[in-house]
Order: sequence, then C-alpha cells, then structure tokens
Amino acid sequence: MTRIDAKFAALNAEGRKAFVAYVMAGDPDYATSLDVLKGLPGAGVDIIEMGLPFTDPMADGPTIQLAGQRALEAGQTLQKTLDMATEFRKTDNITPIVMMGYYNPIYNRGVEKFLVDAKAAGIDGLIVVDLPPEEDEELCIPAQKAGLNFIRLATPTTDDKRLPKVLQNTSGFVYYVSITGITGSAAAEAGDVAPEVARIKAKTDLPVIVGFGIRTPDAAQSIASVADGCVVGSAIVDEIAAGKPVAEVLAFVKGLADGAHRT
Repeated sequence: MTRIDAKFAALNAEGRKAFVAYVMAGDPDYATSLDVLKGLPGAGVDIIEMGLPFTDPMADGPTIQLAGQRALEAGQTLQKTLDMATEFRKTDNITPIVMMGYYNPIYNRGVEKFLVDAKAAGIDGLIVVDLPPEEDEELCIPAQKAGLNFIRLATPTTDDKRLPKVLQNTSGFVYYVSITGITGSAAAEAGDVAPEVARIKAKTDLPVIVGFGIRTPDAAQSIASVADGCVVGSAIVDEIAAGKPVAEVLAFVKGLADGAHRT
C-alpha cells in the first residue's frame, strides 16, 4: 500500500473528501518553494501534487507555464525537485507526494535510475501527461513495479470506448480534468462534473479527484461534493506569482482546503 492508498483509506474512514494542492517545484526559487511545500500539510492539504518544470509544456495554461519558467530560470532541475521531496520527508512521512510533469526529463535521466531515485526521495505517484496508455511499458508499468502509483487523466472527451484503456493500468486515483482546454482557462461546474464522475466510477473502484477550473473555497466545496476530492493548482500558483509571503500563500491554501473539507 502506497501513501496515496493509505491516505484515501484514512479519508474514507473519516468520511472526508481529499484536498489536493498543486505547486510548481522551485517557483519562485528553491528555498521559498520548499517552505511552501513543507507548510501545505498544516494548511489542510491531503495530497501534494508537485510540478516538475519543463521547457515545453503542452497542457498547462499561462499561469503554470510561467511558474515553470520562473523555476527553470532560478535553476530548478529534476535532481533539485527530488531533493525537495527528500527534505520534505525529513519532517513528514505521511503526506503523499505526486510528481506531475512530462516524460523528457525522466527519459533523459533514465527510467530505471529515475524510479530508484524517486522512490528513495519519497515520491509516491506520477502523473506524466504526454505518455498515453499505449506507451505503458515505457514508464507506467515499471513505476508500479517499483511501488509508485501511476495516475492517469480522464477528460470530457474520454468516451466510453477510450475510458477502459485509460483506466487499465491506473492506480492511486483517477484525475478527472473537468474542462476541455488548458489549466486555469475556465470554471468547473458541479452539474457538468457529477455525471462524468459517476461514469468513471462505474468502471473503477479508484477514487476520482477533479481538477482544473477550481479557484475558490466555495468551488472546492461544490466540486468535492460530487467527487472523492478536488485539485487546486493555478489559483495557488497565482498567489506565489504575486509575491505573497509564504504565510499568506498557506492561509489561502487553508481556505481552499476548508472548503473542500466542508462536504
């Protein structure tokens, strides 16, 4: 059982929904980013989604793209991202960390070495947005053999024919992208999300977490009420981009977490 599996078991026993927070590793710099990372559990975050900055992102909107650029310009690398996880684990061995990014940095490091290093650093799961199920032998299956969850995204355009393929080697949870398009581009609506979550849950026992288009505590509550939890990314990254002190960023995150946990 991974930390992700254990977290959902604990949340289920408590009758609570999951709040997942996304931050870009190294944004705006290593030290500030690490301080935010370490503060997330105390702000009510159940699972941390840690972005791996990459030069050519595809699914990210301007907010996340700029965060990645800031991180890269500040010297963030895959190794430094793993180092952040290692530092985090010195004081927190419970909160799951999911690394989200693209395959190129992992491929360049070497899959086998990356998986050994990620596991040692305390990474629990991976979201690699540019590896479709047809490429599962590249990373998904090796990752699961190494003890890491491989989390797949489903979208409004994932039809009933495609959905089983998406789910076949997914573990940890299913990340449902509530809107078509890029991150931060529209608002998620519970009325649109609910039937899609039900459709996915009819095909899997995994928790379904909804992301994209959630920016306020009320939105977090609304979306979490029709799923197993929600993810907030761009709204948090905007607070960091605005140069807010770490304490203010974490207070903002706590408001979102409290919203999701009201359900």
